[in-house]
Amino acid sequence: MMDWTDRHERAFLRTISRRTLLYTEMVTTGAILHGDRDRLLAFGDSEHPVALQLGGSEPADLAACAREGAARGYDEINLNLGCPSDRVQRGRFGACLMTEPALVADCVAAMIDAVDVPVTVKTRIGVDEQDSYAALTAFVARVAAAGCRSFTIHARKAWLSGLSPKQNREVPPLRYEVVYALKRDLPELEIVLNGGVMTLDEAEAHLAEVDGVMIGRAAYQSPYILAEADRRFFGEAGGPLSREEIVEAYLPYVEARLCEGVPLKSIARHMLGLFNGLPGARAWRRHLSEAAHQPDAGPEVLLAALDRRRGSAEGRRAA
Repeated sequence: MMDWTDRHERAFLRTISRRTLLYTEMVTTGAILHGDRDRLLAFGDSEHPVALQLGGSEPADLAACAREGAARGYDEINLNLGCPSDRVQRGRFGACLMTEPALVADCVAAMIDAVDVPVTVKTRIGVDEQDSYAALTAFVARVAAAGCRSFTIHARKAWLSGLSPKQNREVPPLRYEVVYALKRDLPELEIVLNGGVMTLDEAEAHLAEVDGVMIGRAAYQSPYILAEADRRFFGEAGGPLSREEIVEAYLPYVEARLCEGVPLKSIARHMLGLFNGLPGARAWRRHLSEAAHQPDAGPEVLLAALDRRRGSAEGRRAA
């Protein structure tokens, strides 16, 4: 989720759930090999378990980047074969690689040879007219033969032209039954379902058919939906932190990043949906949106936003 799951978002989500696997934004091999690796690959110890998601199509480059990620302590290296954007296609990576299974197999084999941590693949159920179940199973089997044992399957196909990335997340119909069938026919593989999952109830229903569920946009837009995940799926004792407690637990991270020169707006933007669905949510979002952009904004902005939310909620109850 490019521009979304940066290290600030991951640190925030980790205050809500300690056990769910988090993913980085997709980072291209070119950016890592020729850019600021420390900035692109930075993450904190509290983020574990965390997977580095790569975009690329050159086996040697992917192997080098996987090796760099593993050396920095990432728990998993994931190859993104799901993004359909024009920019990604011009770079010859993402969903368009589903049309080149032999190349993908070579990429995965090179990454696996380079690291000791798991190498996984995130893909679609198909692209353009290549959307039959036979084509999907042949693709997955080819990549599995190269050594990949875990596939996250977005239960929509992608159109490589004619639809925007946003439309590709909404227009092609969800076909969960295809992902279920893939698990039944390839039981030796770990199959994780992705696409359109909005609640933990939905996730639990899917887990009757597959090994895992990835929640993307819903977890970003309303992050507190993950609050019960540790107890519900990982057997953790005790209840989750309240939303207010989450803000307080996140403050040390915020203060540390501010001391490094990170502007508050870069951190606070990930927190806007914390109170979604509750009285006072609009007051919370409005204060963060307005005050976090000020040049001298600090942790007090978050505390003031909490106060604004409480005041708005109490006002509604009194009315």
